[in-house]
Amino acid sequence: METVLITGAGSGFGRLTALDLARLGYRVIAGVQIWPQAWQLRQEIAAAGLENIEVIKLDLFDEIDVAHALRYDIDVLFNNAGVAHSGTLTDLPMSRLRANFESNVFAPMELTKGFIRRMAARGSGKIVFNSSDAGLQTPPFGGAYSATKYAIEAIAATLREELKPKGISVATVQPGFYLTGFNDTALEASTYWYDPETAILPGWEPPFTLVGQEDPQNMVDVIVKVITGEITTYRNVFPPSMEHETREAQAAEWDLTV
Repeated sequence: METVLITGAGSGFGRLTALDLARLGYRVIAGVQIWPQAWQLRQEIAAAGLENIEVIKLDLFDEIDVAHALRYDIDVLFNNAGVAHSGTLTDLPMSRLRANFESNVFAPMELTKGFIRRMAARGSGKIVFNSSDAGLQTPPFGGAYSATKYAIEAIAATLREELKPKGISVATVQPGFYLTGFNDTALEASTYWYDPETAILPGWEPPFTLVGQEDPQNMVDVIVKVITGEITTYRNVFPPSMEHETREAQAAEWDLTV
C-alpha cells in the first residue's frame, strides 16, 4: 500500500483528495494547519468508515510539526497547502507579498527538501506540486499569488530534471477556476488592508462570491490520477477550456508590445 502525504488537507482540494485516495486503498497522511481542522476531518473520516487516513497537524511554519511529518516514510508528497493575497501589486503591502511567498514557496520547499533526502536514499518517490493556472498566466489583481505559482513552476521544472537520476518523479497540477472558497476569501482578505483614500488603483468591491466557478471534484479526479500515476503528464491544466486559454495567452505574449 503506497503512502501519500498531503499538505493543506483541512479544506478544498487537499481534503477531497485525501478522502478519495483513502477510498482507493492508499494510506493517506492528511496534514492540516490547525487542531480544529484535525478534529473536523477525523469526524468526517469516521463517518465515512475510512481507516487508512491518519490526520496530523502540519503547520508548515511550525518546526515541531514539520519535524513530526518528516518521520513518516512516504511514497508521494502532494504539496497542496497555500494562501492567496489578492489586490493590485501596485498597492499590495509588501508584508502581504512576502507572506504569500513564505506560505506558497519557501515553507513547502523546506518540507520538500526534507523528503527529497529520504526519497533519494531509497531511490524512489514522487513529488506533486499544486500550482495553478495562475502560474502560467497572470490574472488582474492576482499578481502576488501568481508570482508564487510562477516560482513553483520553476522549482518543479528544476527538480524534475535534478531528481530524475535519483528515481524521483515530479509532476504539477494547475487548477483553473474552482469553487472551494479559496478564491472568494482571497478577494475579501484584500479589504483588510485596502484604503481607497491612499490607493493608486481601484480595489475589489463586494460581493466577494465569484461567478463561474466549477465543481472542485472534477479537478480532484485529475489530481488523484496524477498522484496514482494513471495520468503521467508533467503539466496538468484543467479544465480543458482553461488549458486552451492558457496556451493562447502564453503564445500571445510573444507578440505583445510596450
